[in-house]
Amino acid sequence: MNRIFRSMTNICSDDLPKSKDFYTRLFDFGVEYDSDWFIHLKSKDNQFELGIIDGQHDLVPAEYRSLPRGFYITFVVEDADEVYKKAKSAGFPIVREPEDTFYGQRRVLLRDPSDALVDVSSLMKNVSQPVQ
Repeated sequence: MNRIFRSMTNICSDDLPKSKDFYTRLFDFGVEYDSDWFIHLKSKDNQFELGIIDGQHDLVPAEYRSLPRGFYITFVVEDADEVYKKAKSAGFPIVREPEDTFYGQRRVLLRDPSDALVDVSSLMKNVSQPVQ
């Protein structure tokens, strides 16, 4: 079996600067690489990576250049309400305002500049065990 060395999600974007602003403003990402076709983001603790690629670039097969379907990206953070406040003040689209879930997390849903659904969750304050 092949050993996995790293895993990274790549978002296809039609506006790289807007996507970079969204993810670096709301989450703990710094820019590792920035070009006109690809941006590589890495969390400040070097544990998480996110790529943003020009959705119309030749590296993206034509049949995958439409709106994202069948997935969403989740970030489990310390305080989902704080991310919500930042997103709201920045004018980023809110799909669902923060709500407590039946499985013990507080959750807010956002839409990134590429129309990808972004789930931001945190452990509810009155729950003793995190859902992993």
